Amino acid sequence: MPTPPSLPPEMLLRYTDLPEGRVRTRVLGRRRPDVPPVVVVQGMAVSDYLLPACAALGEWTEVHLLDLPGYAGSGEPTRHLDVRSYGETVAHWLEAAELDRAVVVGHSSGTQVAAWAGVLCPQRVAAVGLASPTIDPMARSLPRLLFRWRLDARAPSPGLEANHIPEWKRAGPGGIGHLVKVHLADHLEDQVGRLPMPMLAIRAADDRLSSESWVRDLARLAPDGDHVSVPGAHAFVWLDPSAWSEPLRRLADRAGSALR
Repeated sequence: MPTPPSLPPEMLLRYTDLPEGRVRTRVLGRRRPDVPPVVVVQGMAVSDYLLPACAALGEWTEVHLLDLPGYAGSGEPTRHLDVRSYGETVAHWLEAAELDRAVVVGHSSGTQVAAWAGVLCPQRVAAVGLASPTIDPMARSLPRLLFRWRLDARAPSPGLEANHIPEWKRAGPGGIGHLVKVHLADHLEDQVGRLPMPMLAIRAADDRLSSESWVRDLARLAPDGDHVSVPGAHAFVWLDPSAWSEPLRRLADRAGSALR
């Protein structure tokens, strides 16, 4: 039986007031010459589970784990936010943080936000990473999404649910329901086709929420798209925090080469 990963022993907390609300980011690693920083967008209502995977990225660059308004450690939103608005949040944060060229990576529902950030703020987004992208058309209704989620949840992920519970409680049924509704209404492929920067889609081989064919389609739709497969289920970054590190490092290298 696999064991839960260790959470990083230390990180820097930052809070930034934006038009959409106060946003918490946690910073790991350090800035390195000629390597773009990475901004990671949380999954659906949860963020802490990404800390070990962010620490893995922090071995080669500076990483910012961004919590969206209303969720995890961020403040309440100042207005109704949909997926585009969450993308605007990331764009405004990049401007406030004065990050000129960053690799913006989302996991799960965060991929839809990351794609919007690339569309809305191409001058500050050097590349976009989509890890376990959502929502595949085969799951684009509430009953089908819940069915697929329960299928995927059968994969052994010790410690993951316990990690999620405090953030689920903070979001509440209304907050989680809002996220599900707005993400079902947003179609990732529409934004991917408009990304002018390099894009990488990462699919776990046993992910029940997205299909290999759809992820390949995403890579083809992007003007400069690629895709890779890694072992595991939808939340592969929990049990194998390093699994996305090398693919994202290669994406960062592509972005750096495009800028030079």
